[in-house]
Amino acid sequence: MKIGNQTVISEFLLLGLPIRPDQQDLFYALFLAMYVTTVLGNLLIMFLIRLDPHLHTPMYLFLSNLSFSDLCFSSVTMPKLLQDMQSHISSISYTGCLAQMYFFLLFADLESFLLVAMAYDRYVAICFPLHYTAIMSPRLCLSLLALSWVLTICISLLHTLLMARLSFCAENMIPHFFCDMSALLKLACSDIQINEMMIFILAGLVIIVPFLLIFSSYARIVSSILKVRSARGIRKAFSTCGSHLSVVSLFYGTIIGLYLCPSSNNSTVKETVMAVMYTVVTPMLNPFIYSLRNQDIKGALRRVFSKWTISFFSTSDFKD
Repeated sequence: MKIGNQTVISEFLLLGLPIRPDQQDLFYALFLAMYVTTVLGNLLIMFLIRLDPHLHTPMYLFLSNLSFSDLCFSSVTMPKLLQDMQSHISSISYTGCLAQMYFFLLFADLESFLLVAMAYDRYVAICFPLHYTAIMSPRLCLSLLALSWVLTICISLLHTLLMARLSFCAENMIPHFFCDMSALLKLACSDIQINEMMIFILAGLVIIVPFLLIFSSYARIVSSILKVRSARGIRKAFSTCGSHLSVVSLFYGTIIGLYLCPSSNNSTVKETVMAVMYTVVTPMLNPFIYSLRNQDIKGALRRVFSKWTISFFSTSDFKD
């Protein structure tokens, strides 16, 4: 569409993943399997926490919200990616691109705040076990969740509105598999100084502060457990914190590398691979790292399965 002598973009072309045509089917099957695993794993966690009264605690309240966030976060980009890989049509409307960017930022920021809440919950449970119930009251938990949602909605909306005010002229090819904010800024033909300033300011609230709080919490957890001076205590410390910190490092490390410390040496391929790590891999790993390795979740799964099995055979005997 043209306005005067200026071309205004009405749609964008997503260049997708930098893979060869002969590898398309292989990667399609791989990403489809990863997305199905993400959906089923997070739905299972939400389902178990909803059904089992033993899991109606602050820790699992945060876990259920994290599973919901992971499910939505992955669903913002993966269905479109899979559709583009299958149909070879990678266009997305201007409005659709902004909507995808908004929800992408919303659930990415929400996950960041939820990881902080979960780290704080574990810190209180291990370092102050006698005061856990008093500190992690239902009112505090709901307040933390409400604050997380309000902050993420406001921050995502601000970034989207700032993006909507920009003009996009001739170039409409996004070298990515989704409408990434940094990739869109590179295509803008108007001043992006305010956008870049807000990215760095808000990144401190959304990325740096949560990242430091999480590592501080787990450092105190490890320190508290190691004071027990037993081999079991050391194993518990590394079991509790090691796997959690590996996923946290993957999530925050790639985001910091992409948005806060971008390098001129970063190629499009490198940036895309880093984006895949926190948009595809992390939501898939979280159910296994935080929940399915947890004894309480395993117990809930056994109880629900046993209940259904007994109910099924009781119904069958009744019919016979």
